Amino acid sequence: MLSLMQMIAEELAVPALPQVRAFAAHIAAQYPDAARAVLFYGSCLRSEELEGQMLDFYLIVSDYDAAYDSKALAKWNRRLPPNVFPFQHDGLMAKVAVLDEKDFHDLNRQGASAVSVWARFAQPSRLVWAADDTARRMAATAISGAAPTLLNAALAFTEREVDVLDLWQSGFRMTYDAELRAERRDRPASVIEFDPERYERFGLAALQHTPIANELRGNKVHILSDPQSRIMQERNRWPALRRNGKLLTVARLAKAAFTYAGGIDYLAWKINRHAGTEIEIKPWQRRWPLVAALFLVPKLLAKGAVR
Repeated sequence: MLSLMQMIAEELAVPALPQVRAFAAHIAAQYPDAARAVLFYGSCLRSEELEGQMLDFYLIVSDYDAAYDSKALAKWNRRLPPNVFPFQHDGLMAKVAVLDEKDFHDLNRQGASAVSVWARFAQPSRLVWAADDTARRMAATAISGAAPTLLNAALAFTEREVDVLDLWQSGFRMTYDAELRAERRDRPASVIEFDPERYERFGLAALQHTPIANELRGNKVHILSDPQSRIMQERNRWPALRRNGKLLTVARLAKAAFTYAGGIDYLAWKINRHAGTEIEIKPWQRRWPLVAALFLVPKLLAKGAVR
């Protein structure tokens, strides 16, 4: 069986659609002194439907000071990563999250204070632009922490015996509950059902790297004795992860009021798409997106549009 790193490298290297690669090159060209890698992920990767959709990219930069002319943008990317910006290219739209190589590595690991990065990169992604071979290796190494982090969390809250795909589903459900997400409740299952064979293979490889000891017996994962209380350590950090995830969602939305033109419209589009609502943004909300967000988020929580 291939190692987890080999699987990640192979998956990252699978060619994306030409339009996606061209878009990635366009994004990198806007950061000529800092761009290291561009990663494509999310629902558009799975469906390969691009027209009328919002594509999802992560731009990995060498450091924030090199990426921006604005000291304020560099400061906020460092303090509250990532910064998120809208991009358009050749008739397509995207949102681009910016992280430097160190943050991308750290936020894919168990020590991260929020789930957002490793929850996403435990799923498939494509390396659609890279500055050089070193950038490719660093991206793959960073992503190698994502699946073990997610599955370790699921192991801490499961029975002593569990199916690998059920473990993935538990992990994704936990991460969705640790963010304000405008997603249907069946979303974790649908992500896995898109390619269960992939999650089976990656799960078996990733489980060899979880702090909580386990072994495969037949097609079931068994949790082994835990003399160092790693299970309790993992359980104890989840109240803070859930609290931080909700607060960070609101804080990033507030930051986007200053860094993301049209961010309030994107928020409404995303919620309407996933939650089946019909939110319409009024002109005053576009002029004052931070104030609008402070009114909008409580209403969405009350309606169950985000959780």
